[in-house]
Amino acid sequence: MKRTNLALTPTPVLLAKAALTRARSLRWSVVHRRPADGLRILCYHRIADEPDPLAVTPARFAAQMAQLDGAGLRALDVESAVAHAGNGGAAGVVGLSFDDGYADVAGSALGVLERLGFRATVFLPTGVIDHTATLSWYAHPPPMLAWDQIADLDRAGTLRFGAHTVTHPILTTLDAPTARAEIAGSKSTLEAHLGHTASAFCYPAGLFGARERALVAQAGFRLATSCEPGINTALTDPLALRRIQVDHRDSLMDFRAKVGGGFDTPSPTRAAYRRLRFGAAASSPS
Repeated sequence: MKRTNLALTPTPVLLAKAALTRARSLRWSVVHRRPADGLRILCYHRIADEPDPLAVTPARFAAQMAQLDGAGLRALDVESAVAHAGNGGAAGVVGLSFDDGYADVAGSALGVLERLGFRATVFLPTGVIDHTATLSWYAHPPPMLAWDQIADLDRAGTLRFGAHTVTHPILTTLDAPTARAEIAGSKSTLEAHLGHTASAFCYPAGLFGARERALVAQAGFRLATSCEPGINTALTDPLALRRIQVDHRDSLMDFRAKVGGGFDTPSPTRAAYRRLRFGAAASSPS
C-alpha cells in the first residue's frame, strides 16, 4: 500500500500503545539496571492544553524538564548534544527536539527551557511555515511559527532550527527527483531565512532508506534524525540518529523510564504498528 500523506493514529491504537508503554515502564522500574552508555535524544511535537495526540500539556512538559534538571541532566539541541557526546560527554546530557514548528513550542516550552538553561532543535517543514503546504493529518491545523519569529528565536539561541522537508511527505513513497527537491529545497529555504547554514535534518515520520540517506548527505546535512528508539554512540550513523518520542499520555514514571534506558529497544509490536500506520513505506531500512 502506497501512502504519501500522514494521518493521526486512531484512538484505540493510542490507548493500546499507552498501555504497552506503562507496562514497559513498570517493568523497568522493577528491574532498573544501569542504562547503557550513549546519547538519548527526546522527540516532542506540540506543547499545548489541547485534545491532540501530538500535544504534551505545558504542566506535564514543565514537570518532565524539572525531572531532567533534578536528575542532574542537561537538555541540549541535537547538534550540540551530538558534539558533546562525540567528545566523550554523553553522560549528563540528553538531546531535545521538536518536530514541525508549532507556535506553542515558543509559547509554552520556550520559557521552561530558558529558566533551566536548556536548548532544543525545532525541525521545520518549510512549505508549511510558508503556508504553501499544510499538515495532512489536521482538518484545522494549529498555528505554526512564522519566519520572522523563527529568525528572532534562532538569534536568541535557546532554539536552533533544522529542516524537515518542504511539505512533510513520506519520502520513501516519492520518486527520486521529488524526494531530492523536498530535502534540498527545505535546506535552501531555511538557510535563506536564518542567514546561516542549516546542518540538521529530520526524516518525516522517521521513514527513510538508503536512497533518502544519500540524498540528505548530498544536500549537505551533517546530521539527520529518525524516529527509531535507542541510544546514539560513536558507532551510530550521524545521518540516522535515534530518538525516543515523548507522548501525550506519558506519566512521569514513563518519562523517567525513557530517559533512563527503559525504551532503548523497540517494543515487540513496533514493526506491526508501523506497517499498519504507514503501509509499505514502513518497510524501508533505517
